[in-house]
Amino acid sequence: MKKIYNPNKGDWKTVLSRPTQTVADIEATVNQVFAAVEQEGDRALQRYTKAFDKVSLDNLKVSAEEIAKAKEKVPAALREAIETAKGNIERFHKAQRTSKVAVETTAGVQCWSEKRPIQKVGLYIPGGTAPLFSTILMLAVPAKIAGCGQIVLCSPPDAKGEIHPAIRYAAELCEVEQMYKVGGIQAIAAMTFGTESVPQVYKIFGPGNQYVTVAKQIATKFGVAIDMPAGPSELLVMADDTANASFVAADLLSQAEHGPDSQVILVSTSKAIIAAVEKEVQRQLPELPRREITQKAIANSKLIYMEDDETALELINTYGPEHFIICTAKEDFYVDGIANAGSVFVGNYTPESAGDYASGTNHTLPTNGYAKQYSGVNLDSYLKSISFQKITKHGIQNIGNTIEVMAAAEGLQAHKNAVSIRLKELSKVTKKEN
Repeated sequence: MKKIYNPNKGDWKTVLSRPTQTVADIEATVNQVFAAVEQEGDRALQRYTKAFDKVSLDNLKVSAEEIAKAKEKVPAALREAIETAKGNIERFHKAQRTSKVAVETTAGVQCWSEKRPIQKVGLYIPGGTAPLFSTILMLAVPAKIAGCGQIVLCSPPDAKGEIHPAIRYAAELCEVEQMYKVGGIQAIAAMTFGTESVPQVYKIFGPGNQYVTVAKQIATKFGVAIDMPAGPSELLVMADDTANASFVAADLLSQAEHGPDSQVILVSTSKAIIAAVEKEVQRQLPELPRREITQKAIANSKLIYMEDDETALELINTYGPEHFIICTAKEDFYVDGIANAGSVFVGNYTPESAGDYASGTNHTLPTNGYAKQYSGVNLDSYLKSISFQKITKHGIQNIGNTIEVMAAAEGLQAHKNAVSIRLKELSKVTKKEN
């Protein structure tokens, strides 16, 4: 891990750089796959699945029989854990429901907003070296609570042409009925255009590698919305002498094991804790089954010493971490001051793993600095807010002149006329009544 002491602000951009490729590096490949899927449909999906996942598939859809058999292959303890996590995630996301907002802005002018679910959503569930069945809970649970009518799930198959049984079990638990054995760029393309098997959706959710992230961004060019740019995982820990070095090291390693392009950073006002954490990382690393992957991510990681909390917080907000752990005596200072983070974990006994699995918060979060502009997935991610208004005769008389003056000033005579014609009609009625 690279140690950096009191970096100058002019160097922060370099110090905080992420080990990710640019969109330009990947875009050509993504465009090629998108074009093929748009033109060839299932045939292209099958060809890319054979090339990338090393398996030939005649049927891309997961059958009802495959879903039913999944439960048998998932240990009882894991099923119980998934069910417990699902309950916590449901409770947290149900609490995010909001009621209709209504206000009479002027006498006779009633305005209100109501939320409606996105009708068709696509969920991308990474497979690869770590089948993320927990992501199904994070994406499908709020989709169901929101009331989305059609939920399409895509996940890459294994060498046997199957989706991991825990993914299938979690999908069934969340009542997801449309599941497809498609991964990577081609899965995003399939949900963007629709194929003979995979339905087209209006919005795509889910994390993935750098290729999936760019594919989601390209999908927006074709009228499909996305949750956010969510790529390789990252974690920043702020710790001082009150932190437990073994805890901090375990948290850093937990994110580093996601993949070689993950990044973890420790920021500290204590040189002693930096040294202790570095020692703990080296002690714990050899014990991990995914140590080769983790070691590559650790090579991209940094230990940054800052002299004071104010500058440390400024550095952290400049980075905008996906996950942010606070283990300091000045806990409230960082909680109140953090402006850019996907999800925040407060205190020595709040590991990032809790948010990944079972505390209830969502683990689909903005990475690569996008926490400065994007929120993580939440209930509102699956809803659209529609505004309504109803104006009475008295109401149009109250605001009519305001509209006429503004429309005329903008040179939009038809806009002005739409009000004027109503006011004239009301004026005639008033004269008759008098």
